[in-house]
Amino acid sequence: MGVDRPLGHRYDGLSEQHRGRTPGRPGTRSQAGPGIQSVSDGGEHLVRRLPAHAGALEPAPQQDREARAVPAHLYGRLGRHLRRNYAGLLAIRFLLGFVEAAYFPGCLYYLSCRYTREELGLRTTVLYTGSLISGAFSGLISAGIKGNMDGARGLAAWKWLFLLDLLTYEQETALAVWRLEEDIGEDDWTGSGEQTFLHGFKMALEDIKTWILLVLLFGIVASSSITNFFPTVAATLGYSPVVSLLLTCPPYVLCVITTCLNAWHADRTGERYLHIVLPLCVAMAAFILGAATHAVAPRYVSMMLMVPGIYTGYTTALAWISNSLPRPPAKRAAALAFINAVSNCSSIYASYLYPARDGPQYTAAFVHNCVACFVAVCAATVLRLVLVGLNRRLDRGEFVEGAINAAPGTAATHGFRFKV
Repeated sequence: MGVDRPLGHRYDGLSEQHRGRTPGRPGTRSQAGPGIQSVSDGGEHLVRRLPAHAGALEPAPQQDREARAVPAHLYGRLGRHLRRNYAGLLAIRFLLGFVEAAYFPGCLYYLSCRYTREELGLRTTVLYTGSLISGAFSGLISAGIKGNMDGARGLAAWKWLFLLDLLTYEQETALAVWRLEEDIGEDDWTGSGEQTFLHGFKMALEDIKTWILLVLLFGIVASSSITNFFPTVAATLGYSPVVSLLLTCPPYVLCVITTCLNAWHADRTGERYLHIVLPLCVAMAAFILGAATHAVAPRYVSMMLMVPGIYTGYTTALAWISNSLPRPPAKRAAALAFINAVSNCSSIYASYLYPARDGPQYTAAFVHNCVACFVAVCAATVLRLVLVGLNRRLDRGEFVEGAINAAPGTAATHGFRFKV
């Protein structure tokens, strides 16, 4: 799931050797490799995510609960029959992603409806922390599965990981249903004419901020391709497969800490730009260090900084979407879906950035990730300049679409402000 992988990180723990390599043929990929998840993550999310948000504007609790339960039943019932070959695995992965695509941007939209602009950064981070924590524990779980269950009952370790992961879906669905029932949303203050999804989508496409945010998020998601192959990069340190899996845990633990602290401080100060750009600069430095050497100490230092550098600013960037495109709600929902869908298309080509022949340096991949971070920094800079200009117009009492216009002379202290 590019960066947008609240569930997908649980599959990242097994190294590429045990997920996508053909047994007995080093340096080649089997058809049923990481490319399936990468390509389908980009494809089905792009197809499904925008239509899914049409229903997010007018929640229907019963239908919503049924839709959220579909992934577990789909994988459990169809997976046993389809996952025996490449075509079947590709089909089930596409269908699974198709019904899951609405989950993450839908959560972002609901958060933006229920929390103030000053609270949104930390709440978005808390949501995404589940993905980061799963990234930390996936290494531990995968190490245990690889060391003790590989080949048990004739199943490879990666198959056991999928089967064990399926056990949690029913509990997750029940918990989500209970929480949604606690506070079923009411209609927003906006008129029904502005609540139509197509109208909101048209407004989002006509707003330059949408496209700048798209470039920003695409750059961050593209640089996060390292997370799909983190065990592969860890294996270049020269340790055993189990130890390599264990070494992937500390970067995610550090990432959870830095991401929460960064989001808390961003909400407390009301600042967005530096809380996104500075972590990306750390990520760029980490990629440069990783490309320059494969000595154990400096490379692991770079690995410790790569993941926090990417994700620490990413969750703040997600909150910046709602902060920059607040009204009307239909426009905000469409923008969240559109930006998340297109930015995750980088997953389509990400699986080809780490061929075995490029190891252990993986220079091309690290250079790509560094450039992607730089593009994101440039987009954030442009967006800040645009928002500063809009705030100046508000100070002069001019009308700005999507903002509550403040009276001249009182805007600085009482009026609406785009967060920069």
